[in-house]
Formats: sequence, C-alpha cells, structure tokens
Amino acid sequence: MPGATFAHLTERSVVRVSGEDVHHFLQNLITADMDKIDAAGSGFGALLTPQGKILFDFLIFAQNGTYLLDTPSQTGADFIKRLTFYRLRAKVAIEDISETHSVFAVWGEAKIDCEPAACWLDPRVAVLGQRLYGKADDIKASLESAGATEAGHTAYAAHRISLGVPESLTDFDYSSIFPHDADMDALNGVSFSKGCYVGQEVVSRVHHRGTARKRFIQVTSDNALPDAGTDIVSGDISVGQLTSSTQLEDGTSKGIALTRLDKVVANRSDETPFSCGGVAVDLAIPDWASFTWPDSDT
Repeated sequence: MPGATFAHLTERSVVRVSGEDVHHFLQNLITADMDKIDAAGSGFGALLTPQGKILFDFLIFAQNGTYLLDTPSQTGADFIKRLTFYRLRAKVAIEDISETHSVFAVWGEAKIDCEPAACWLDPRVAVLGQRLYGKADDIKASLESAGATEAGHTAYAAHRISLGVPESLTDFDYSSIFPHDADMDALNGVSFSKGCYVGQEVVSRVHHRGTARKRFIQVTSDNALPDAGTDIVSGDISVGQLTSSTQLEDGTSKGIALTRLDKVVANRSDETPFSCGGVAVDLAIPDWASFTWPDSDT
C-alpha cells in the first residue's frame, strides 16, 4: 500500500442514531438530504440554531438502516442532548458508541481494503481519504499489515489544511457562523431541494440571494505563518483572519482563513500585497469550491 497514511482520530466520537422513525427524524432536522445519504451511503451535515448558525456538524454514514454520526468528542455529549431534545415521541434511539467504534482516517495514493472496519470515502472531498470505524486495535493491525504508515492527528490536520477544508472547533466555533461561511454548501453539507429543517429559511435565503461573502479560503506563503487569529491585511485594511496553518516539507506554508471575498477583490493590488503578521501571503479559492470571487463592482 505505497503512499497510504493513517491516523487514529481520538478527538472524534461516533453517535449511532437508529429506530423506526430515524430517517424522517433526521430529514426534518439536519441540513443534509437523507434520501441522498441513503443512496450514496454517506454525507456531511449540520444541526443549526433556529437563526441558521452551525450548532453541531458531523459526517454521517448509512449502515444497515442506522446512521453513524462522526462528530467532535468535545461536544459529543451536548450533541446527544440536543438530538434527544428534538426526538419528542419519535421512535428513535440515540447512543454514543465511541467505546466500540474508534475513528480512523486513511489518505494517500492507495485506497485500502476496509476489513475488518466499516469505511467510506470522506463525503466532503474525496481526496481527504477514507474514514474507518471499528475496534482500534483491529483497524490498526489491519492497516499496518497492509503496509500503511501510521501518523498522528497533526499529520492528518496538515493534510486537511493543505486542501483548504475548514474544521469546526479548530477553524470556527459553534454558534458563530452560518453554513455558507464554513463552505458547507461547497462541501456537500447542505441540501437546497429538500423540505424544511431547523434554520432552513435563513440558509435558503442566503443561497438564493447569492449574498454569501464571508468564506474560508486557502492561504499560501514561502515562510512560516503566524498564530491563528492574526489578521490578513492589505495595507491597513483587514480582509479576514488566519484560522489554522501548517508548514510543508519544502518550507512553504499552507493555511486556512475566514475572509470577506468582496474585500479581498476590492483590495487586490500589485503594489500592496496581502500579508499576515508581516508575512507575505497569497490567497486562493480551493480547487473543490463551487463558489468564485465576486465581481469587483458588486
């Protein structure tokens, strides 16, 4: 398995949602279209506040009539409480199964044989790799016997950052931004064709009016980037903030920044390049994105 790398993502939890009413329950609650998840086997979604901001987000995988939700461990208990709050009289069971279902990521040139784990391609961007779920020791032994190289969470984070994919609780806090801000519409995380769900009206309005201006984009520099939270500026004008970064083996750096696209366009200048903490940077929209730079006169 040349080129395959894996990491045990111990900061992730797995919540299983099952029961007679589970499809209908999730369809009326989250941003993802459960019909499409049933057809594809996987998806990405969020539970929003009534005002349309991201309250929790997760990868979701269909397995034998149940769904596995891969979400940050830090907020896993709160996530289960909120799902339970919405359950009411629905015939749905919600349980944390993290003790028996560890989360692994595998990425690189090779696609691995998933046995003995359950696995799917990451539904956000395929090049992120595969997600595996099962007993940690069994998964690790299987991957190592197949020739994959183990790396830590830092290596996986570097992989994700290099692709420009933002992640909750690292690049943004819950209840602080809208799905479009987090690029969820471009990462297969929001349906605009299914019926209502919590926060749907706000998200639909932003989408159909084309008013999303705040976006996560990629940052590149020939030098090490400063700490998260540092402003990206053109002269004295801030166009956004760096949220995470990594330094590559060749010495260049990649980062992710939450920016105002219209401000980036308005302040582009050969005479006044963008910088972050005194370090010159280039700004680009990720290859996987469905959005583009706005016209300079809008």
